[in-house]
Amino acid sequence: MKTIEEMRKEVFDWTKQSYKEQLMAGTSGNLSMYDPESKIMVITPTSIPYEIILPEDMVAMRVDGTVIDGHYAPSSEWRLHAEIYKAFPDAGAVVHTHSPYATAFAVTHEPIPVILIEMVPFLGGDVPVAEFGVPGTDAVGLNSVEAMKNGRWACLMANHGVVAFGKDLKEAHIRAVYVEDAAKICYYAKTMGQIHVMRDEDIQAMFDVINGK
Repeated sequence: MKTIEEMRKEVFDWTKQSYKEQLMAGTSGNLSMYDPESKIMVITPTSIPYEIILPEDMVAMRVDGTVIDGHYAPSSEWRLHAEIYKAFPDAGAVVHTHSPYATAFAVTHEPIPVILIEMVPFLGGDVPVAEFGVPGTDAVGLNSVEAMKNGRWACLMANHGVVAFGKDLKEAHIRAVYVEDAAKICYYAKTMGQIHVMRDEDIQAMFDVINGK
């Protein structure tokens, strides 16, 4: 079991990394990790610019909204993270970004089809669009859970951004990166002509390889 200080440092490090990679801008987006043993979630604070954010600014809380330790309020999107942890027992971290290419697909309400083989092992397949939910409400999390319940590890949130989860922040982060990469490639491919999505049988063959069949 990690201490709150260790969790804060980890969330801080991956937040800085995500900001450096331009997955977020200003104070948009948020990251968290969850320890199922202590039932503690550590999440980025609300409205603190990433240029000046510090490890001690991260907020320790319960998924019911109870703040355990922190001198700032938690991200206004803590409910998004909480609903994912409650719905997916294997979720140990959540990354929510506003990466530009993927968010453009979220604005057009257009799923990202399986155009790259990497989308199968890293994202579980295509990237669906969750119905719009007012930011800061339970609906944002519940709608995202609904979109990902069929074996997906990331989704687009209509008119909002991207959310991805994983067993830890490293995995959740790389999944968010792959969503943006797929969106960027899909966008460029569309400007060149008709895109060709992967065939169902090829997707299944990749799943068979992953599962050792």
